[in-house]
Amino acid sequence: MTNKIEQLILATVAFFWAFLMWFSTAAFSPSIGEFYGLTTGQLALLASSAIWLAPPGRVLAGWAADRLGAHNVFTIILAYSGVVSILSASASGIGFLSDFEVLFVERMVVASAGISFVVGIQHVAQWFDEHEIGTAEGLYAGTGNVGAGVGALLLPRLYGTNFSDAFLHLGIVALAIAVVYKWRGQPAKDRATAEAAKANTSLGDTLFVWTRFAAIALMLGYAMSFGLEIAMNSWLPSYYAEGFDGAIADLGFTGTAAIQTAAGTFAAVQSFNASLFRPFSGYMSDLWQRKGWTPYPMLSTTQEYSPRVHWLMTALILITLAMVALTLVGLAGLLPASVVVLAIFGITVSFGTGGVFAIVPVLFEDRPGTASGFIGGISTSGGIVYPLVYGYVPNIHVGYAVVALVFFVPFMLFYVWAMRYEEDPREHGIGSARRWLGSKSPTATGGDD
Repeated sequence: MTNKIEQLILATVAFFWAFLMWFSTAAFSPSIGEFYGLTTGQLALLASSAIWLAPPGRVLAGWAADRLGAHNVFTIILAYSGVVSILSASASGIGFLSDFEVLFVERMVVASAGISFVVGIQHVAQWFDEHEIGTAEGLYAGTGNVGAGVGALLLPRLYGTNFSDAFLHLGIVALAIAVVYKWRGQPAKDRATAEAAKANTSLGDTLFVWTRFAAIALMLGYAMSFGLEIAMNSWLPSYYAEGFDGAIADLGFTGTAAIQTAAGTFAAVQSFNASLFRPFSGYMSDLWQRKGWTPYPMLSTTQEYSPRVHWLMTALILITLAMVALTLVGLAGLLPASVVVLAIFGITVSFGTGGVFAIVPVLFEDRPGTASGFIGGISTSGGIVYPLVYGYVPNIHVGYAVVALVFFVPFMLFYVWAMRYEEDPREHGIGSARRWLGSKSPTATGGDD
């Protein structure tokens, strides 16, 4: 026998460890950079590579969770990422590949553990009711995301510059968790719920989700929040080590190991706040829903979940403002102020991540895995793009404002445009719902849009 609390705990613990493995490379980026003699650009490339497999991987994993059951898919992800993490502890050149190139490929595979996020989202959605979905998903994702902060804060302290031992131990624990998940995990609260998700995994169901303007808008909102969060998780240790090296040295941190520890500590501020406040964001989405708050006249007010849409809009605005603030304090060379702004920034990011996935299971309740995979997968491309902007903009501090103005402002405009419909937004997209779903269309009417 099991219950929804046990399933929530299973998903949360598994995702915590998957997230810890995902960004364990970033925690050791200074020592890896010194060991292999990497440039700043190569460090940025290494940081972005943690995200390369996430977009297609999450799309596939979300669909597979609907089709095969989240407990089975999560077990597979933990098993293969754990094995490769163990192998990466003693990476050596193969043929024309150097030692670093082999390590690079292996750590890229380990980083794909991050695709498990959408699997857990689907799993939790299959167990909790609509009125509590925001808080439940927030608890799952927020607590799990703490893994990145734990990695940045503790791994350098526990292992120093010995990243090989860290990768070995992380992989062993991942295999143990995989066994427990397979043993105790169940796909849904009842057979009918699991069968409904499985029945909606056809090509038409998938294309229906991918072509909805609302789904694309939520994907862009998640690129502004979670895509940004993982970009910062990968980049911030290098940013503080490079952008505030003098200020860190003035604090008494000298040498690669000490600078790595200090930079990881500052970076963890963002990770912890982005994670710890995510359940609060889910709660706020539930609260706005109960209170019926819809302050933005340019957004729809008549959908049953409209208040959740308005809460997310608030989060997206705050994220953009926080990015500009990071650039300003960085240009001023104010390390303490930068850390304070980073703490606030992490909270705004949590508002966005929690806000998005308080909407997704409600809007696509019969296709939660497919929708979560698309929205949570494609959006992670931001984790690839943003660090490259940060690393190659001439001034290391200016990249945040560039991303905010070039990417985030257009994303918000599209979000407003897509969420303005007073009728069912699922009828608006590339081709009507009837075209993709036929008799399964969520409404009885609708032409091609």
